[in-house]
Amino acid sequence: MSSTNESMETLAKRRDELKAKLSQIRDMRPGSLYPRFRKCGKPTCHCAKEGSRGHGPVWTLTWKAKGKTVARIIPQGSAAERTREQIAEFRRFQEITHELVEVNERLCDAKLVRPEAEADAEAKKGAAKASLTQKPPRNLKPS
Repeated sequence: MSSTNESMETLAKRRDELKAKLSQIRDMRPGSLYPRFRKCGKPTCHCAKEGSRGHGPVWTLTWKAKGKTVARIIPQGSAAERTREQIAEFRRFQEITHELVEVNERLCDAKLVRPEAEADAEAKKGAAKASLTQKPPRNLKPS
């Protein structure tokens, strides 16, 4: 077996592995989650004291939609943790799809080279068979 065939087999196997990983992707979402602290403005509140970070954290999820940054407030606790997991899953999805595209590209390139070699081999086989079985043209009269 040639190295091109082995390479194509390896690439096809890797592509199938990546497709299987994609089928295991759970809930996902793009974006970034970061904490925000705010001051309420009441002069007697703890947040008004010098050095205080303020109230919070309030978790803010931001992502791009149609070229604009969108933000959503995420409640503290389990909602914020689930959102972190969803963002991590989205990043995993991006990594898998990026690699899948690269593998597919290499596989397509290998398939472009392979048919030329097969066509040359077929042409050689066909030429050998044709010389053995050629009939004379019908429109020529024997002399």
